[in-house]
Amino acid sequence: MKNITGIMIYYYFVCKRKLWLFSNEITMEHENENVMLGKLLDESSYSKEKKHILIDDTINIDFLKDWEILHEIKKSQSMEEASIWQIKYYLYFLKKREIKVEKGILDYPKLKERKEIFLEKEDIKNIEETLKNINSIIYSENVPEFKILKICKNCSYYEYCLS
Repeated sequence: MKNITGIMIYYYFVCKRKLWLFSNEITMEHENENVMLGKLLDESSYSKEKKHILIDDTINIDFLKDWEILHEIKKSQSMEEASIWQIKYYLYFLKKREIKVEKGILDYPKLKERKEIFLEKEDIKNIEETLKNINSIIYSENVPEFKILKICKNCSYYEYCLS
């Protein structure tokens, strides 16, 4: 059984097909301009912080402020719901390991905006259901059906899905 990473949670809320492809080691991100721009933004933002904190070889947090506030850096709000659930999953993951983190912050440095995220009781059930669904998807022998979504043209898998 694979560890469920934050990016898998994110992809689950963005596109089930992308989740399956990524989880089955069909990767296209290294060639995608949007992914490269996101990495550049990550590298140039919050340079004084210790970044990319890997926990249990599973979650990779952009940075933790004083081990109390978790930060996730995004370039735009276009996939905000997926970003929110990614942070909630990180909070859930840490809570399961008895690491108390007060809240998450969704940072948009280019927009000079941020949003506070909290793990609520009702979120835990949703996350646990999501984890089951992710396992069903990634261990399926069949790639999920291609559906045209508004984000497809910017996706690193776009050409792959069209072929």
